[in-house]
Amino acid sequence: MAVGARSGHDEPEDRSERDESPEGGAGIPPGGDGGTPDDETGAPGGGGAPKRQRSFWMELPLLIGIALILALLIKTFLIQAFSIPSDSMQNTLQRGDRVLVDKLTPWFGSEPERGEVVVFHDPGGWLEDTATPEPNVAQKFLSFIGLMPSSEEKDLIKRVIAVGGDTVECKENGPVTVNGKALDEKSFIFPGNTPCNDKPFGPIKVGEGRIFVMGDHRQNSLDSRYHQELPGQGTVSNDEVVGRAIVVAWPVGRWATLPIPSTFDQPGLNAAAAMAPAALGVAGALPLVLWRRRRLTAGRTAG
Repeated sequence: MAVGARSGHDEPEDRSERDESPEGGAGIPPGGDGGTPDDETGAPGGGGAPKRQRSFWMELPLLIGIALILALLIKTFLIQAFSIPSDSMQNTLQRGDRVLVDKLTPWFGSEPERGEVVVFHDPGGWLEDTATPEPNVAQKFLSFIGLMPSSEEKDLIKRVIAVGGDTVECKENGPVTVNGKALDEKSFIFPGNTPCNDKPFGPIKVGEGRIFVMGDHRQNSLDSRYHQELPGQGTVSNDEVVGRAIVVAWPVGRWATLPIPSTFDQPGLNAAAAMAPAALGVAGALPLVLWRRRRLTAGRTAG
């Protein structure tokens, strides 16, 4: 009875321990799930050491490298900052302003349009006597990646007045005319300036693929008017154009966009459009002239 009583008391405990194990397998270790991969290490049962995250300082050089590459790509293909070094574009732009220049659209074949403010490389002879400051190493690096305007490159910024195929002219005391249409420039030329009294010019026929440019501060701008002795009569090749200035980004208090003045949208300004009525007249008259000639020839033959 003593044995039977002992067996009857101990057996349920033994059965309980056996039931906790999977059928035909070993028991589950305490705190484990018996084979589920650990979240950090992938080792069964969480037996491996947890995976350590990289420190911020180890990842910082990689982040800086990516940022520099992106900045360089943006400068090369999208947008670049330029500093205004003179007063030739007052009051639209002041000395020391920083403008952002759109470099993307020329990649898609876009050409400068009348009224745009554009940055262009010195075509040759425009800035011969202009000294450029010598930047330090940090300034050179920041300019290279586009985070700072370049102080070494000899670039200019002016407004496009006429494009390839246009005829531009300005007589003393008169307005600037493009293809015979007078421009109303009061909204952008420097207050008190005349359109061209300091340097009347023209008529000048702008060659294809070139632009005629002028500064908004007419009496303080050595623009296309002053370089007519150079090839192209002072015009600039489209290939020299870096891009269109689209916004004044700095200082913050001078933030502004640079839209095209409405005078450049007036009807008939386009040279092709101005020629269209004459071309249509010739095209319409030609059949009539040929018909009349045939009538006269036929009459003479019959006589």
